[in-house]
Amino acid sequence: MTAASDRRSAVEDGPRPALAASRTRLGLVLSLFVLAGLGWWWTAGQMRGMDDGPWTALGGLGWFVLVWLVMMAAMMFPSIAPTVALYSRMTKGRIRLAPPMFTAGYLLTWTAAGVVAWMIAAATRWIPADAVPWEQGGRVLASAALIAAGAYQLTPLKNVCLTRCRSPLGFLLGSWRDGPIGGLGMGAKLGGWCVGCCWALMLALFALGIMSIAWMAFVAALIAIEKILPWRAVANYGIAVVLVTLGVLVLVAPAAIPGLTIPAGQTMVM
Repeated sequence: MTAASDRRSAVEDGPRPALAASRTRLGLVLSLFVLAGLGWWWTAGQMRGMDDGPWTALGGLGWFVLVWLVMMAAMMFPSIAPTVALYSRMTKGRIRLAPPMFTAGYLLTWTAAGVVAWMIAAATRWIPADAVPWEQGGRVLASAALIAAGAYQLTPLKNVCLTRCRSPLGFLLGSWRDGPIGGLGMGAKLGGWCVGCCWALMLALFALGIMSIAWMAFVAALIAIEKILPWRAVANYGIAVVLVTLGVLVLVAPAAIPGLTIPAGQTMVM
């Protein structure tokens, strides 16, 4: 699993197996990007006309989980593609099911996070319909969520979780388990670190409009920037400033935010 052993393996096996393995990894990465593209296309169709602004109703559990699962594939697959490719290389293609199981484990954790989000939303529906209207408390709630998401960017927990997400080799070596079941568990563990890293950004998405494809793309871009941009501190602090600025604008001048649907006479029942 070291660089020296990889080189010895390449010499002993010859160039053809190495070339085949490279093609397999390339095909795997391309497959993830294709699935992400299909996810964006499908989600855009499902969300058409459903954006009611901050705290849009989530619908039934089954429908929401399906949409959430596709959303996570669309938003996260590009950023985890390098980790999945490295994992495939470390298995050396001996276990073909391992990379798909790794990806499935990752999605399983995010699906569980979506179910928790839906349950929290369902638990708050006992609030009377006129308890938190947009012009009285709903705007404050959305503003507070965005500012809190910005503040979380600068916490030690965020730093720890982001470190795991930005260090594929360190994560894989520290979490290695053999076989497809091991791959499933490793993917689920990576998903857990990702949830810890991105839950506040997802909260920001709820606060801006969970059924808006534009805000979904915006949050996906922030996730990609913080995981891929070489200048980690710049990305972290920059995203924090963006989120806090949005939070202030939602509070004092929501109409100034491009693409934000302002609830008209709607209630803030999440």
